[in-house]
Amino acid sequence: MDRLIGIDFGTTNSVVAILQPDGSVQTARFAVGQAELDVFRTLLCFWTEEGRGRIHQHHAAGPYAIEAYLEDPLDSRLIMSMKTYLAQRSFTQTNIFGRLFTLEQLVALFLGALLRQDHNGVRVVAGRPVRFAGDLADDAFGETRLRAAFAEAGFPAIDVALEPEAAGYRFARTLDMAATVLVGDFGGGTSDFSVMRFDPRNPRGVEPLGYAGIGIAGDTFDYRIIDHAISPLLGKGDSYTVMGKALPVPPEYFSGFARWHQLSLMRAPRTLRDIAAVAAASARPERLRHLIRLIEDEMGYPLYQAVSAVKAALSRQDTATLRFAHGDLTIERPIARSEFEAWIAGDLDRIAATVDQALVNANLSARTVDRVFLTGGTSFVPAVRALFEQRFGADRVSGGGEFVSVAEGLALIGRDRSGPGGGPGGGSRGGLKSG
Repeated sequence: MDRLIGIDFGTTNSVVAILQPDGSVQTARFAVGQAELDVFRTLLCFWTEEGRGRIHQHHAAGPYAIEAYLEDPLDSRLIMSMKTYLAQRSFTQTNIFGRLFTLEQLVALFLGALLRQDHNGVRVVAGRPVRFAGDLADDAFGETRLRAAFAEAGFPAIDVALEPEAAGYRFARTLDMAATVLVGDFGGGTSDFSVMRFDPRNPRGVEPLGYAGIGIAGDTFDYRIIDHAISPLLGKGDSYTVMGKALPVPPEYFSGFARWHQLSLMRAPRTLRDIAAVAAASARPERLRHLIRLIEDEMGYPLYQAVSAVKAALSRQDTATLRFAHGDLTIERPIARSEFEAWIAGDLDRIAATVDQALVNANLSARTVDRVFLTGGTSFVPAVRALFEQRFGADRVSGGGEFVSVAEGLALIGRDRSGPGGGPGGGSRGGLKSG
């Protein structure tokens, strides 16, 4: 019997779910230091080494890519958000230390590290979004490239299913009658909302009715915490004096916090010299010197880990303390949930507008949605859940498997599919109705 796995190849994280002989699903675990995680960061890092008169190129994936990058960010190349470019015809290949890679080859390298297993006898069900990212995205082209990347990785024939269908699949199997379901899938970089019609009388079929997405999710919320609670301690909002004139500290010094790895890109000697010169003329020079130390010592990733931890704590309690220390910088900043919610209020408004757009595209109103299913880490944020409860009613909002539901649903879809299109190489189901 073929082994069957569901693969949620995500923009920020990827997850693998394995169908067990008894029909249950088990999520693959990945050893990261002393911990075991069920998510694998969707990253590649390339670097070169000289040996015996030749330059040798190396690469690492997932958390190991983070480690490699932090060791030497200026002489390595970090590849992120590969999925974002699948449907972009403008992206064909990139030069990495003198070697050309197609996007399919990059994704294949990542998939090889993600799966780490013999490909023989393995059947894959991969997820794809209803709409791929990008203003000029070609969705059919995006799926073709996704299939080509899996083929490059040693899986010449895969089955494909819609990610929101997979996210709500286990939940939909609990329905005892046909229902219109809004699936909210919150990732690290994007949030996607799909209105779908599930019918238990036809468990292999689902009808997508409408979709909308936005580039706001967990990473954005992390940045709001940094921007309000940390950046002011590093000189944001301060001033410095040039020829008797007070000038604001350049705000671009703090834009590097939008993504953790961007702080590493500021290690260029000229950038550090510029910050040091501003610090020398600043009213609070020690703050910018803390910033320089964080950049020099590659502390972007540990800082983001501390921020993510306090964000998670605020999902469980009314107040949490942000704790971070490096050198002579010590941060112990209590943050109230109400304070955090004020920081993300604008983001919540944009998420709400995107949900409304999904309903418009489906030609439906909120009252005609029978159930709402939320998945992804950001769905734990109380203000996010409240947004849906206020619109649809708390009794209609459910969640579960917030980090693994897509991969697990893909494996279950593979188990349940049969007939034409149900085996390896079968097409994705359903079409999208736009408003």
